[in-house]
Amino acid sequence: MLNVQSYENREAPDEALRAMWAARKSVFVDLLKWDLPVLAERYELDQFDDPYARYVILAGPDCEHYASARLLPTTRPHILDSFYAEFCENEVPRGAAIKEITRFCLDRRLCATERREARDALICALVDHALINGITTYTAIASAGWFKQVLQFGWDCRPLGPPRFSGSEMLAAIRIDIDRDTPHKLAAAGITTNHRGSDRGAN
Repeated sequence: MLNVQSYENREAPDEALRAMWAARKSVFVDLLKWDLPVLAERYELDQFDDPYARYVILAGPDCEHYASARLLPTTRPHILDSFYAEFCENEVPRGAAIKEITRFCLDRRLCATERREARDALICALVDHALINGITTYTAIASAGWFKQVLQFGWDCRPLGPPRFSGSEMLAAIRIDIDRDTPHKLAAAGITTNHRGSDRGAN
């Protein structure tokens, strides 16, 4: 059972942020071979890791990384509108209450049971963050396999357009609507957590 602390935004300790960026490099650069910038040969950061980015980080008592996600405002340039706007049949969703989920990252060092636990805890933390901060919608770009999983989580999720190839990978733009019933819908689908640690630095 993971001993989870939940950190939000840039008020997370430097150790938690560095652990997150190192985990992102391990997953997205080393494992998935994405062509992304790497800082000091240890951390994955890009142009969207700016003062407007927000982070939800699940970490252990010594700031060891378990899972994390980056949230980008859709009122500014973000991944969907900057690189995948054609994946949306209509306009790219934008607004103060709409955030984009990016860099959904589960630590490679976790065993299968721990990964499932960390995944569920991160999903619940993202919903909590949305409800606390007036976020009504999340958007994202997801691989076809991940999109199938996301649809099974029980929340209100739908594609913004048909899946399309980007290079050799099939991707889909998705929209997730959040309301007060979302936690109950997640629970009904088996997405629950008893590991809600203290939320640090929330807006």
